[in-house]
Amino acid sequence: MNPAEWLARAARDTPAAPALFHGTRQVCDYAGFARQAAAIAAGLHARGIAQGDRVAIFMPNCVDYLPILFGIFWAGATAVPVNGKLHAREAAWIVAHSRAALVFAKDPEALTATGDIGTTPCIAPGSADFATLTAAPPHDWPAAMDRDDTAWLFYTSGTTGRPKGAMLSAGNLMAMSLSYLADVDDVSPRDAALYAAPMSHGAGLYAFVHILRGARHVVPESGGFDPAEILSLARSLRNISMFAAPTMVKRLVDTARACQSNGDGIKTIVYGGGPMYVADIQTALAVLGPKFVQIYGQGEAPMTISALSRADLADHDHPDWAARLASVGRAQSVAEVRILAPDASPLPRGEIGEIAVRGPQVMRGYLDNPEANARALRDGWLLTGDLGHLDPAGYLHLHDRARDMVISGGSNIYPREVEEALLTHPDISEVSVIGTPDPDWGEIVVAFVVPRDGTTPDPRSMDDACTAMIARFKKPKRYILVPELPKNNYGKVLKTELRAQLTPDPTPVPAAS
Repeated sequence: MNPAEWLARAARDTPAAPALFHGTRQVCDYAGFARQAAAIAAGLHARGIAQGDRVAIFMPNCVDYLPILFGIFWAGATAVPVNGKLHAREAAWIVAHSRAALVFAKDPEALTATGDIGTTPCIAPGSADFATLTAAPPHDWPAAMDRDDTAWLFYTSGTTGRPKGAMLSAGNLMAMSLSYLADVDDVSPRDAALYAAPMSHGAGLYAFVHILRGARHVVPESGGFDPAEILSLARSLRNISMFAAPTMVKRLVDTARACQSNGDGIKTIVYGGGPMYVADIQTALAVLGPKFVQIYGQGEAPMTISALSRADLADHDHPDWAARLASVGRAQSVAEVRILAPDASPLPRGEIGEIAVRGPQVMRGYLDNPEANARALRDGWLLTGDLGHLDPAGYLHLHDRARDMVISGGSNIYPREVEEALLTHPDISEVSVIGTPDPDWGEIVVAFVVPRDGTTPDPRSMDDACTAMIARFKKPKRYILVPELPKNNYGKVLKTELRAQLTPDPTPVPAAS
């Protein structure tokens, strides 16, 4: 079934129900929301975009996001949401790789200036082109879509650092949404989904279940994460639910504690996307109360591998409470979880191995990447690349990532793309990037830099090399100049030795502010 049918049904059954908000201001009801999506679908068809074609969205959070996203679905096309924080060159690579027929972008000139998207048309919301597109008579009902049709092309990355397009089917999105109701939280029309994290990722994936239940959708006026603004919106709008990375939770709790707020009006905060320290979630529960649910998932199995329930988090008297806080919960209803040995045989509970998951939420595969598919998908199982174990009660505990990905502030950062950006600096001979634990960000990026003979690259110029190629949030927080990188007999950099050099902490070169 087409996910846009949930929107069409909500508009049919409760047309006057409040739907989209910009801050506290209601922008439209469900009838208006559906009408916008249906008009966008008609405009896409008028431009020759057929069912199954791909349409990209490269925009920050805004009230136009959901009508555009569901307009793409309404047309029967595949949405390609691109993180609005990415550098234009990174976004253009995704647009080109996905072979998108059209892009909705806040800044079309930045995309076209890269020269990487060819003649792919770009339309900015609010522009004359957008007005023309949405002037077509709306389609009465969403186009038919089978459960195996790709609805969302979710770009993630692998060990190579190049993004991979995880093909999420209509059935995957349905399974994810229904599992939310079974394992994470109930949703009613009185609730409001608050989009403080990027709508191109986890926050936007949770729009489906809130549309299914006819709930409200709120984009903060700031367009992003401002703790004081969120606390104010919660007091005004009530029954707010949101997805947040652990670093966002920490900042929200710090702000609430400073202004003596208990998070009045917040119903549920679903956190995930990175490690949450036990002390931090204990503090969050003490300040805001039992408003939290943890999820563990990947783009390839969106938001639906395991969940640590509100009840588990709030059960202070349970003898295993602290250990459970350190876990990522138990398998969600749609998920079957195993721990695998290197030979892919199942391991007993308590033993550490690679986490694997299967179920109706697991992606169809990566777009045009048979090698990655062979590595990640085996006999219906998704190999996550994460290491962990299951305890006797079925709680899943993460130990480390099999890959070198850094998760900072809930965002995935891949060392190779940072290394490649730094190697454009004329004074850098070699570089190796790792992540190191940080109390505020979960992890921060650290770059070990080997200067060219007779040179001493300064932090500001190294920052400039990064921001010319990649998003600002990916640049290192610290640079450490070293005469050489430790390597094995095959010339491979030994990142384990680099991590060991951080304890005790060597004298770093701070990143430019």
